[in-house]
Amino acid sequence: MNNLCCGAGGGAWAMPYDEERWAYGSMKAEQIKNTGAEIVIAPCHNCRDQIMKDLPKHCDMGSNYKETLYLWNWSPSAWTSNPGTKRRSKRPRRPGRPV
Repeated sequence: MNNLCCGAGGGAWAMPYDEERWAYGSMKAEQIKNTGAEIVIAPCHNCRDQIMKDLPKHCDMGSNYKETLYLWNWSPSAWTSNPGTKRRSKRPRRPGRPV
């Protein structure tokens, strides 16, 4: 609730605007620190990279923070091992593509 952007959205992670990214990200780092969370779940790879790789170097994430994980399990085995997953064809799909 009242969640803030990590600062890497919209392709900002790949852009040369580090200072801006860290400024926006510092608000997210403060939120994470205030929760006391050890693990953060991120909705996309840009969020994960920003929160896990960059913010701890530039912001105080708190002493509890350890890791950031993806919201979804993108491993190919997760797609094939679930008996409820229905595929339209036998050809392999790229991870992250809807089934």
